[in-house]
Amino acid sequence: MQRTENSPDNPLAGHYSRTPVAHPEWGTYQELIQAAGIPQDEADDAWQLLLGGIDSQGEINADAAARTSNRQEQRELRMKNSWYEQFVEMMTKHMELETPTMALWAGGDEVNDYAQQKGHTTLARTRIGRIINVLKLHPDWKLTGPMWSIVSKAFVNLATGPVHIFVRAYNPDSILIRLEVPELWLVQRLNPAVEMIWHPLYTGPDGKTKEIDRDFRLVDNAEYQGRDTCVRVLVQYLRHFHDRDNKNATPAYKSTEELLAGNGHKDGI
Repeated sequence: MQRTENSPDNPLAGHYSRTPVAHPEWGTYQELIQAAGIPQDEADDAWQLLLGGIDSQGEINADAAARTSNRQEQRELRMKNSWYEQFVEMMTKHMELETPTMALWAGGDEVNDYAQQKGHTTLARTRIGRIINVLKLHPDWKLTGPMWSIVSKAFVNLATGPVHIFVRAYNPDSILIRLEVPELWLVQRLNPAVEMIWHPLYTGPDGKTKEIDRDFRLVDNAEYQGRDTCVRVLVQYLRHFHDRDNKNATPAYKSTEELLAGNGHKDGI
C-alpha cells in the first residue's frame, strides 16, 4: 500500500477524474496492466473508476463525519463509494489465488513478503493487487484507504479453504482485525471448509522472521486455530523475550506496549 507525502505542491494531489491520462502514474499503470495481462478496455474503465473514487471520497468522508461520531459507523459510511465499488466489481476476477491457500496479515510489509514466501497468496500477490499496491494514487490516505477496505473485503470473500493469518503486531484497529477477520467469519458460516490458521511472528536482530510456538521458541511453523491463543503467545513473547536492542521488532513491541497500557496495564509491557 503506497502512501505519499500530502502536500499542495504534490502533483498526485490533483483532481484527475476528468483528465485521467494526466495523472502522474498513468504511464506506470499502463506498464503494470500490460504485464498483468489485463485487457486494455477493462484497464481504462478501472482507471477512470479509481480516479473518480478518489475525487468523490472527500465529500463522502465529510458526510460520514456529519452523520455520526461513531468511528466504526464512519468507516462503514466511508466505504459507500460507488466508484470504488464498481472498480472492485470489475476487478474481482483478477484477484484469483495463484496458490492453493489465501493469506491475510498484519505487522508491516515484511509480513506480506513472509506469507508469500511460505507459499500463500496475499492480496498483493493477485494480478490487481500487484498493480494497486505499487501505484501512488494520491497522497491523502483518507481518500484511498476506503478503496483498500473495499478491495480487502472482496478478496476475503473469495476464500474457499484454509486461510493463513500472519500477525507480527496485534492492533485491534488494523484492517485485518476490524474488517477482514469479521468478514471471514461470515464466509466461514456459509462454507465450513474455510478455516483460520493463525501464526504469531517475530523478526530477530538478523532480520529473519520466525514463528512462535507454545513454548515460546522461534520455529519455522507454529499454527493456532484461534485468534486469542495466537495473540496471547505473541504478547507474552514480546513481554518476556523481546530484546530491546532488536530494532527489527521495535514497532511490534511498541504497539503491544501501547495496547496493554490502553487496556489498563499501568506500565504497558
